[in-house]
Amino acid sequence: MPWQAKLQLDYTLQAGRTVARFQHEGPLRILQSLYPEGDAVCHNVLVHPPGGLVGGDTLTVDVTVAPGAHGLITTPGASRFYRSLGEPALQHNRLRLSEGARLEWLPLETIAYNGCLGESRTELQLAPGAELIGWDICALGLPHADQPFVQGQLRLHTELPGHWLERGLLDATDRRLMDSPLGLAGQRCCAMLYLACGSDLPRARRDAALDLARTAIQDHALQKSAGATAPNPRVVVVRVLAPVVEPALQLLRAVRNAWRGGLWQQDATQPRIWAM
Repeated sequence: MPWQAKLQLDYTLQAGRTVARFQHEGPLRILQSLYPEGDAVCHNVLVHPPGGLVGGDTLTVDVTVAPGAHGLITTPGASRFYRSLGEPALQHNRLRLSEGARLEWLPLETIAYNGCLGESRTELQLAPGAELIGWDICALGLPHADQPFVQGQLRLHTELPGHWLERGLLDATDRRLMDSPLGLAGQRCCAMLYLACGSDLPRARRDAALDLARTAIQDHALQKSAGATAPNPRVVVVRVLAPVVEPALQLLRAVRNAWRGGLWQQDATQPRIWAM
């Protein structure tokens, strides 16, 4: 029987404190709200107890952030798309930010197991003045466990309607995509970090975001397979290819820390669960 799980998570600002409330259907929920950097920023861990998706499963996450609130969402471990017998599995994230709201969407990696048919879809709705730092990290197979990704597909979709659309089909049988220098060049982790805004970024601020990202990249071992661009005035994107997840995640964390300090004037506080 396929899992159909839903989570509605709402952040509001109450007397200077960001408060999270949620409702859920099925095996999808958040753990206790944490405040490691004070009342203004609410940290939450999104938990899916089954640990992965098989054909026919659907996970739907709806997040709203009220004016002035700041939420941070991560996960305790990787999301997994397991082998499918024919039906696709879907994780659908809808992130809606009101004026002046901030959200950090930082789930750990998605692993595409051999033979999976998966789709990861993230839709952003940002009001004027809202800002979101998010990432999408994909691991294709488990190279260290001798479980290569040689069959199956993973579809990726990230969209800020009217301004930015990222779509991809990672097909294990497409050797030009998987191994060509114009594709993944034999790498099995592809990752993206983005700053998305509900208003056009002033040129100086956009350039600052790019400079912070490029400084982090030039000091990292993945400098030859990473880059930062601004596809339009509302989005800055860092993309990276790596053989496995760990070095890519390390680089994206470094850029996220730099953006937090340089653009938001906030310390590079890490979710506590990352240290476990």
